Formats: sequence, C-alpha cells, structure tokens
Amino acid sequence: MTISRIILLRHGETVWNRENRIQGHLDTPLSDVGVAQAEALAQRLTRESFAALYSSDLGRAHETARRIAARTHHQVILEPGLRERNLGILQGLTRVEAKALYPEIYARYRMFDPECMVPGGEDALPFIARVVASFSAIADRFPGETVAVVAHGGTLDAIYRHVTKAPLPGARTAPLPNAGYNCLLRDAQGHWSMPVWGDVTHLQDCLPEGT
Repeated sequence: MTISRIILLRHGETVWNRENRIQGHLDTPLSDVGVAQAEALAQRLTRESFAALYSSDLGRAHETARRIAARTHHQVILEPGLRERNLGILQGLTRVEAKALYPEIYARYRMFDPECMVPGGEDALPFIARVVASFSAIADRFPGETVAVVAHGGTLDAIYRHVTKAPLPGARTAPLPNAGYNCLLRDAQGHWSMPVWGDVTHLQDCLPEGT
C-alpha cells in the first residue's frame, strides 16, 4: 500500500505568541526563543530524509522554513492554503482583550463553532476544508514519499480535528507547541493517521516557550 508521510511542523515562537496576542493573517517575527526553536527544529530535520519542504506564505512560518532549508538544502515551496485562519476583528488583540471586547465571538471561536462567523474573518468549516485540501494535494504530489510542512497552530488544529473526526463545536484537545514535530500518514484511499503528535524532544536545550 502506498503511504505518503507528512512531517508537520509549527513555526517557532513569535513576538505576539509571547504576548498571547491573536495573529491570524497578521504577522510578527520570531522572538529570540522562536529563533532558537527554529534552529533546533532545523537540526532535527537534518536527520530526516524528505522530498520537499513546504511552508505557509505567512512570514513566521516562512522564516522557520528558511532556517530548515539552510541546513537541509531544500527549496522552500510556499503554499497559501497552509495559512493560519483569518480571524478578522480578533486579529491583533490579546486573548484578554478579545474576551472582553467580543465575549460571545471569542468563546465560540475557541470552541471551533461552525456556526460562528468572525466579522471580517474566515468561517470554521471553509477553513478546515482549505487546510485538508492543501494537505491532500501535497500528499497526492508525493505518493509514497515524505514531505516536510511548516504551518500554524490553527492549521495544525484543523487537520488534527479532521483526522480524529472530532465533533464540532468542541474545545481544542491537541497540544500545539511552537516548533513542535508531528507526523501525518495518508494511504492511497485517502485515510489519514497520526503516529506522532506534539513531540518537542529537540527543544530541550531551548529557553522556555512563551504562551
């Protein structure tokens, strides 16, 4: 049976991650901790064999991917479909601010409520569909091979919910550490599995993460 393997990575900690601020499609650079995390992730990837390196086109993911590419000598292929969810009016706010200003919207967003429309943003079900389509397309391009992908916490959460068939709405259950290492498998029939999730053993020498 042909199995495609995706090494799925979250970007390193950013300035807004440290401030517990919602990023969405907005962007901030990696923090000093995030740079160290990205370098540790890159070092781990030198021990892997993979056919291609994909990244979201948002800066924080691309910066993490570039640091991996510098060590593994892959070209970074930018894929907009891997972007974080556009969170409209919540973007740029701290989570405390979002909860105070838009309590119902924020609470329903946190539960991945498919009936919740974040003004100016992207609805939950189209977001999940976009993410799944992007991962499926990448797997289709590399049947029986391994590909590395750098993306975002929300993107990882979406594919995790899809693979585990988590009911919606529902609280997030997947650990999503910055620079975490995850692995997805997809067979020729399109069935997904996750043999590894939330592995951070490569980060043991990094400074503590921000939120």
